[in-house]
Amino acid sequence: MDKLNIGIMFGGCSEEHPISVKSAREVAKNLDTSKYEPFYIGITRDGAWRLCDGPEENWENGASRPAVVSPDRGAHGLLVLDQGRYEAIRLDLVLPVLHGKLGEDGAIQGLLELAGIPYVGCDVQTSVLCIDKTLTYLVIQNEGIATPRFWTLTPDEKIDPNELPYPVFVKPARSGSSFGVSKVSGKDELSGAIEEARLYDAKVLIEEAVVGSEIGCAVLGTGEDLLVGEVDRVALTHGFFKIHQESAPETGSENATFIVPADIPAQSRALIQETAKLVYRALGCRGLSRVDFFLKEDGTVVLNEVNTLPGLTSYSRYPRMMAAAGFPMSEVIDRLVAVTIAGDLR
Repeated sequence: MDKLNIGIMFGGCSEEHPISVKSAREVAKNLDTSKYEPFYIGITRDGAWRLCDGPEENWENGASRPAVVSPDRGAHGLLVLDQGRYEAIRLDLVLPVLHGKLGEDGAIQGLLELAGIPYVGCDVQTSVLCIDKTLTYLVIQNEGIATPRFWTLTPDEKIDPNELPYPVFVKPARSGSSFGVSKVSGKDELSGAIEEARLYDAKVLIEEAVVGSEIGCAVLGTGEDLLVGEVDRVALTHGFFKIHQESAPETGSENATFIVPADIPAQSRALIQETAKLVYRALGCRGLSRVDFFLKEDGTVVLNEVNTLPGLTSYSRYPRMMAAAGFPMSEVIDRLVAVTIAGDLR
């Protein structure tokens, strides 16, 4: 059986560039090269695309060649510049190991749609919905699932600080990994928090703080055929969860411990998993996503966010939850490839 040519995109222009590189390293470690021929497409912080040997340390300074995904469906893959001439490499599938803006917001997905290349993960429409937490909440509220009470600030829009029920969280509406997020305990802190959020996105989300445990659920699949991992609980000693901004996350978080399986009642575990499936389907997710909730003391759940290209690093939650359910990273990759090929309509 011929190997599948898989393009693995990593890096990118967003603040989550280093997280993406770490995620790609874990994919590289667990990719079965007897089944797949990998083509590593690294995107620098400045937006240059390079075909390289892999996402190793200092990959940008190693041997590489300029490369682009051609939007021409006849090419169906990469155009690689080599000694003044372009070489075409056909790709059977792309795994975009990208996080944040220009990675999981529909931009890369749109390019791959134009190119006619099957790709792992959510489509353009769902990527747009899920990267913007305000849009996610509106869709999910319509499904009868609880979300935090929230306010949206468009560019240059202001809000009366006296209107808010403190504490609140101020966030960029379209960002990830807690970049630009602040917990605001009183109105005197609000202005600075909004300014911080706007460093990452002109659209700002303000959420009423929800009292409850932070619970996550890993989901894989499409439509009715969904696989869920064990749910986890983020146990915080102080502050809020932002491991990807810490200096040495591989050795453990500064304020968080991850409990997998979550130490919650079986009834709550089942409710989280079923609600995660409802959220996943309502938003049109496919391939994979991590659906995060707050579990309140009365046993009810409130949606926190949906991450359509969750971290796959050695310390990330999604692979831990899947591994706890008996699905190591190598099998997760195999299943993602199978789901993508089975669902390809081109």
